[in-house]
Amino acid sequence: MADFLIKRYMPEFRREWNDFVETSKNGTFLLNRDYMDYHSDRFPDCSLTIFRNGKLFALLPASASADVVCSHPGLTYGGLVVNRKATVEETMEIFTLVCSHFADEGFSTFIYKPVPHIYHRLPAEEDLYALFRAGATIKARNVSAVVCRDSRLPFRKIRIDGIRRALAAGVRVEESSDFAPFWNVLTNNLLSRYSTLPVHSLTEIEKLAARFPENIRLFTAMKEGCTLGGVLVYITPTVVHTQYISASQEGKSLGVIDLVMQTLLDRTFPSHRYFDFGTSNEKGGKFLNASLIYQKEGFGGRAVCYDTYETDLRKFSTLQTR
Repeated sequence: MADFLIKRYMPEFRREWNDFVETSKNGTFLLNRDYMDYHSDRFPDCSLTIFRNGKLFALLPASASADVVCSHPGLTYGGLVVNRKATVEETMEIFTLVCSHFADEGFSTFIYKPVPHIYHRLPAEEDLYALFRAGATIKARNVSAVVCRDSRLPFRKIRIDGIRRALAAGVRVEESSDFAPFWNVLTNNLLSRYSTLPVHSLTEIEKLAARFPENIRLFTAMKEGCTLGGVLVYITPTVVHTQYISASQEGKSLGVIDLVMQTLLDRTFPSHRYFDFGTSNEKGGKFLNASLIYQKEGFGGRAVCYDTYETDLRKFSTLQTR
């Protein structure tokens, strides 16, 4: 048994936390405290730091509500972020210690959202085995469409036709630091189709982009000075992820998203191993937006699952009485 020590995350650990995420085998900038904490007012933090022989060995971003703790409700994924040398047995021990810690704090349920394998810098699915051994069950499964550079599929004809229409209409793809015009297109689309708003407000995304200018970038489709659509991407060492995709009615008729995607895949990010178009689900994966994933698959994307697990913590309690 390794000598692991669990400590609740405190603000004075911020720099050490962020440095660890950068050198871990499965952390991304979403798990950097400068990103995580932008919505800390909505998600009370109960993150953990795990030390071994006085050195940081693993992290767990987490937030809690009532008797449920989740890693992490405000993020696409969370889960254990581990040392590059972490083994299966070490990760299993850490997972058990984390569950016991939360159980002894009075939580009954642990919701766990592992980092999908495409984001790993090294293989890092030790936590999936630990979940299995702990009797965890899949609570939700969302499916994303992902292009793999090693065996890329060609665009469907419908996507190629869109590219030709956009080029014939004089549409240009430009990188932009002005988020407002695109956010207007995005917000109008979401309100009209789904009666909802973007997860991030314009102010929030501008602040996050200012903090992570290399990781959060906007590419817009322009015609005669007008923004017809665009794609906001999140960039990690192995993946370019489309966080937001949207076009105006004119932009849709001209196929501007097809042109933006071709530009990103062929010119802007030719060396990233994966291009992730994001999930196309609602209701924890029980509803599939068929038209949306059809569009993404038309660019050559194929399925990668974003899973959410649930673990009963009551069996992990080390206390005699609850």
